[in-house]
Amino acid sequence: MKKFLLASVCGLLFAAGIAQAQIAIRIGPPPPPREVVPVRPYGHPDWVWQPGYQRWDGARYVWVPGAYVAPPRRGARWVPGRYVRRGGGWYWTDGRWR
Repeated sequence: MKKFLLASVCGLLFAAGIAQAQIAIRIGPPPPPREVVPVRPYGHPDWVWQPGYQRWDGARYVWVPGAYVAPPRRGARWVPGRYVRRGGGWYWTDGRWR
């Protein structure tokens, strides 16, 4: 049982390390399409709009549409993700709550 638990914890730590790895993309992202922000869902006055973004799928950019989401706490502000040019490539920085 202890070996299984140790292996599980190591696997989770390894997976977390992989999730943090960044891939250099040689092609810059295309401009985002004009996104129409729909009316906030009824009954959710505190929900926040997270705008869409261009996601790299390993071969090309794919548009991921925006969506309304519930903030983690009152007054939280969404800072959208963005691509940053560094060296000879483009790197994605995830969006986050402030």
